[in-house]
Amino acid sequence: MPKAIGFAAQAADQALEYFEFERRDPTADDVEIEIAYCGVCHSDLHQARNEWGGTVFPCVPGHEIVGKVTRVGNKVSKYKVGDTVGVGCMVDSCRTCANCEDGYEQYCDNGFVGTYNGEDKHMGGVTFGGYSNRITVAQDFVLKVSDKLDLAGVAPLLCAGITTYSPLRHWGVTKGHKVGVVGLGGLGHMAVKIAKAMGAEVVLFTTSPNKVDDAKRLGADHVVISKDEEQMKAWRNSLDFILNTVAAPHDLDAYLTLLRLDGTMTLVGVPAESHPSPAVFNLIAKRRSLAGSLIGGIAETQEMLDFCAEHGITSDIEMIAMDEINEAYERMLKSDVKYRFVIDMATLKQK
Repeated sequence: MPKAIGFAAQAADQALEYFEFERRDPTADDVEIEIAYCGVCHSDLHQARNEWGGTVFPCVPGHEIVGKVTRVGNKVSKYKVGDTVGVGCMVDSCRTCANCEDGYEQYCDNGFVGTYNGEDKHMGGVTFGGYSNRITVAQDFVLKVSDKLDLAGVAPLLCAGITTYSPLRHWGVTKGHKVGVVGLGGLGHMAVKIAKAMGAEVVLFTTSPNKVDDAKRLGADHVVISKDEEQMKAWRNSLDFILNTVAAPHDLDAYLTLLRLDGTMTLVGVPAESHPSPAVFNLIAKRRSLAGSLIGGIAETQEMLDFCAEHGITSDIEMIAMDEINEAYERMLKSDVKYRFVIDMATLKQK
């Protein structure tokens, strides 16, 4: 089995550090990938620090992976050595339940296998993610990446991109719709770009006045300071859809009242503590819906990558070296990044 190197958390209260481990040799339908870039997701921090519970240590995070194919199994038909590919949040699922058969692997009735901290069906233990130099993944969970785009900027599309694209697509956002985006972080900035490319009129809601200019640069048609009651009141009963990306507990009613008849607000941010319960009247008064969404299936993720390639969309990133990851986590907690950290795996050296 090939040796791999990466960075891992050995315990919830310890910094990530250099780690050596083994990957499997490619089986018949496997693709081996040399990782070039890996995005840094807030989920990585939650998992590395066991904030959601259930983390198995050592934990090698990372599920926004872009790289080159180095080996393929003898039954692989979709990829060849040298192809540019990506791996997102899943590396397997049961593939037999109704949801998997319908292309919704993210909602697998038996639970999808996460790119890290998932059940490793091949080697035992748990899967290790993209904070490493290589990974081996079944071809059905590998994605084609266009060489037309900056590959480092593509990496966050494998999580932040699909997390925002999927609900916008599912709820039919298109030209003529008024779409609200709550929060301008790693998810929010992707939501603005994608909704705008879909033809929507985009309204960005933020608590930070210093984000107004950047939101407009990213494609927002309007920017509302959500702490300003008068600005919020001006948008009541007007929006077709709201994508709420904020991962901290807050008052959902303030946004539900902005939806028009039959409007939907979908949550994609996952706070450590639950939001206060919204008032039922704000839902029934205009037949509004409050929903949630989780990444996308493999086919939809490929669709998203193709859409982004067609429209020239990548994530706004700050490149870091592998040994800067612990500092990046602390900065991420302070929202001190515009808008996604990406690790340059060329900086990961064997000790």
